[in-house]
Amino acid sequence: MSFFSSFFSSSSETNLTTAKHILSTAATVTATALLIRSVAKELLPIDLRDYILTKSNTIFSRFSTNITMVVEEFEGLDANQIYQAVEFYLGTIISSSTQRLLVSKSDNLKTFNLTVKHNQLVTDYFRGVKFQWLLRNPNDLTATLNSEMRSFELTFKRKHKEMVLDTYIPFILQEAKSKKQERQDLKIYTIDTQNMFGSFGLAWVGTTLDNSSTFDTMALERDLGEFVMEDLIKFVMRKGYYRSVGKPWKRGYLLYGPPGTGKSSLIAAMANYLHFDIYDLELSEVSSNADLRRLLIAMRNRSIVAIEDIDCSVDQDRQGRTSTRINHKQVTLSGLLNFIDGLWSNWGDERIIVFTTNHKEKLDPALLRPGRIDVHILMSYCSPYVFRQLALRYLGITEHFYFREIERTLHNTNVTPAEVAEYLLKGSDVDITLKELADFVRVKGVIQQLEYLAS
Repeated sequence: MSFFSSFFSSSSETNLTTAKHILSTAATVTATALLIRSVAKELLPIDLRDYILTKSNTIFSRFSTNITMVVEEFEGLDANQIYQAVEFYLGTIISSSTQRLLVSKSDNLKTFNLTVKHNQLVTDYFRGVKFQWLLRNPNDLTATLNSEMRSFELTFKRKHKEMVLDTYIPFILQEAKSKKQERQDLKIYTIDTQNMFGSFGLAWVGTTLDNSSTFDTMALERDLGEFVMEDLIKFVMRKGYYRSVGKPWKRGYLLYGPPGTGKSSLIAAMANYLHFDIYDLELSEVSSNADLRRLLIAMRNRSIVAIEDIDCSVDQDRQGRTSTRINHKQVTLSGLLNFIDGLWSNWGDERIIVFTTNHKEKLDPALLRPGRIDVHILMSYCSPYVFRQLALRYLGITEHFYFREIERTLHNTNVTPAEVAEYLLKGSDVDITLKELADFVRVKGVIQQLEYLAS
């Protein structure tokens, strides 16, 4: 037993001595490296100093399993989009253990914006791989000697280099873009006719979309709201599919029906649901197909292009002849079709085009075919089902003795939801309000019958 005890004791002492020697050597190497850096900083010319330090860093990096990528704030004179995306992205994944944060808020943000303070290490996990981010500031004493601008340093295992370039960085770019747009107020843009011939960014003028229409607040036919929401979500989730089949990532809707049936409100509900900006493309303000293309280029991705009253706004002569009914403007159907699915349709991604019309029968069949307009939605007169939704929304009731009379009359009378809503808004007395609505619907039904017999 004494032999074995002596053997293991001797072995432990040997291992301890070896470990001490390794640690001592590592400490010496580290101290030497720091000394070299210190001497180089004080005595050597800048060019020679940077050269020596670069070479020494290269030598040490060869023995490391890690690699560090640097994302600088500027690329030449232009802002580096990757830096901006990383800065925003890291602010969204900050954990409770993070000790130093910067907080800010601009006019177009709904919430506070959090970003990391320099020298604050942030750890991120993506697909089970650990990544470490560090913000370097050139004014900081611990920054690298040749720093000239702020930069992020990304450190990870060398074997994950391809994954970082092919997947992780693109993921951050997309996440930052989506989350930044979610925080901003929605905008509705109209054509700036005075500046549209200047910079692309001046072709549109925007203002906050002050329309609270949602699928919860709109009175729609049974299951229509659910159908539209499901179709929208399916569209935004199929980027890869559109790319794989070689189609522009766009979706076309046609909302048709008489005035006052909620077509414009449905466009606003779609925008609020997806958090997409709206571009109100008034074709009567566009002088030519070339100007239409110019406006297209100036639109941002993740937007809804609304073209209302399409039957009154475009010359449907596919040969390019102009129409006198739009004051000699020269936007032709061929130009519009090229905008939808021609060569110019590939400019921009994740874009929804919504057309509205009161007269679907007047539209050229070339505009209506699948691939140009994918979904046709009838916005019709007020049905008994829609009336009950409106009564619940405006009066907070689900039943009343006037309901049957109103619903019976609505079956044979063309009354728009807007007309019904106007009466429901008139007074606070439920009985009087519904009686007046019942009288209005009955009288309008009689007038429509007489007009039909006279025709």
